[in-house]
Amino acid sequence: MISPSFFRSIIVAGALASAAIAASAGTAVAGTSYDGSWSVLITTDSGACERAYRYGVAISDGYVLYEGGGPVNLEGRVARNGTVRVRVVAGQQWADGSGRLLRDHGGGYWRGQGSTGTCAGRWEAERRD
Repeated sequence: MISPSFFRSIIVAGALASAAIAASAGTAVAGTSYDGSWSVLITTDSGACERAYRYGVAISDGYVLYEGGGPVNLEGRVARNGTVRVRVVAGQQWADGSGRLLRDHGGGYWRGQGSTGTCAGRWEAERRD
């Protein structure tokens, strides 16, 4: 079974959610309108992962940052148009997420590989501040 802490670190992300922003989306810039604290709900639609997780992430200068602890490597960005791409790696487990943020909410899809196989699902985010 894939550990809950692993998929809690997926975002917006989410899906955390595709390790780089699509070339046509542009790059993140300092002080984006998406900066701040977000609450993310991850839902599993297929695979042997936990059904749902909720966790916090922060966006700073367009970079997605995991607000939890543990040995998790998260790389993510939000483009000026709200396009989100994120990659999370924890040991041999990984997940990619992609989607879009609006002013105070967003959503998208994620997929990953864990100790028991592949999983996939959706993510939803809402601004906390």
